[in-house]
Amino acid sequence: MTPSPRSVRVAIVGASGYSGEELVRLLLRHPHADLVAVTSRQSAGQTIAQVFPRFAMHPVARSLKFSDPDTSALARDAEVVFLALPHGVAAEYAIPLLRGGCRVIDLSADFRLSSAATYKEFYAHDHPAPELLSESVYGLPEVHGAAIRGARLVASPGCYPTSILLPTLPLLRDGLIRSTGIIADSMSGVSGAGRKAEVDYLFCECNESVRPYGVPKHRHLSEIEEQLSAAAGSAVVLQFTPHLIPVNRGILTTLYLAPSRPITTPEEVAALGADISASYTRAYAGAPFVRLLEGKALPDTKNVVGTNLLEIAWRLDPRTGRLVVMSAEDNILKGASGQAVQSLNLMCGFPETAGLT
Repeated sequence: MTPSPRSVRVAIVGASGYSGEELVRLLLRHPHADLVAVTSRQSAGQTIAQVFPRFAMHPVARSLKFSDPDTSALARDAEVVFLALPHGVAAEYAIPLLRGGCRVIDLSADFRLSSAATYKEFYAHDHPAPELLSESVYGLPEVHGAAIRGARLVASPGCYPTSILLPTLPLLRDGLIRSTGIIADSMSGVSGAGRKAEVDYLFCECNESVRPYGVPKHRHLSEIEEQLSAAAGSAVVLQFTPHLIPVNRGILTTLYLAPSRPITTPEEVAALGADISASYTRAYAGAPFVRLLEGKALPDTKNVVGTNLLEIAWRLDPRTGRLVVMSAEDNILKGASGQAVQSLNLMCGFPETAGLT
């Protein structure tokens, strides 16, 4: 009989935002995680149940209080620390936590790039800890699972990048699409902007409204292009337009890709279609959180919100000569907190689905 994995002590820095709240929910019910600390300056002194009443039935939520972030105390009490903080701030906590012996899973953008110069280009300030970039592992479990298992520092991907990279990387690696002319249109729920009071995200501004933003150079382009370039073996430049839609959560992405060979005849369409199916099957047949849709089914946010799943479907269009690939995910789960817990499971040797199904 296989012995049960031991529990690991975990903490969340910045636990009062949307991603932090979702981490609290996932870790409270995780079979192998003991939540020992949650930090938030604005909620310090209050219990989890007082800040998030929906968790009030859990005994830890009734007793564990939010505290001011103290890296010495966190390093003493926790083995793994999640950083649910804005970019530029997370690195300030990662440095002393790593020195204190903790393993860190960062949900910000601070460690997603390998280049401090690229970080400065897209985030408009110097990187606060460039010496850690070479150590950080990009936390896309379906792609970098082996590296995540042994990592001290995992950079959990952004929500848009996850919805773009998982559908695109296998096709690039297998040479089925060209690395040029990639276009991505994405639509995201308002929670993607975070829990903050800004006019653009007030109900009356978002409801009954769909609008693009971050055009033409959204910050997430930096990590998307870096990961695509590594898969292609050459520099990839992406055309990416995100849109804000009036739903709480969920991302739908549509990708327009150029096949690497013609699809003008039915035979060519059938042959490439078979290769695309085989590519996705090789990449994700054993991936518990990627659902490859078959037949006429297409991705739909209502089928993934509240789960750690990402759906993928594709269509070849011989009229335009393009491959259209679509994906859907929950931006707070597979696009943030759920994926971070997936990395925790790999790092600690737990079942990959622990706490997520």
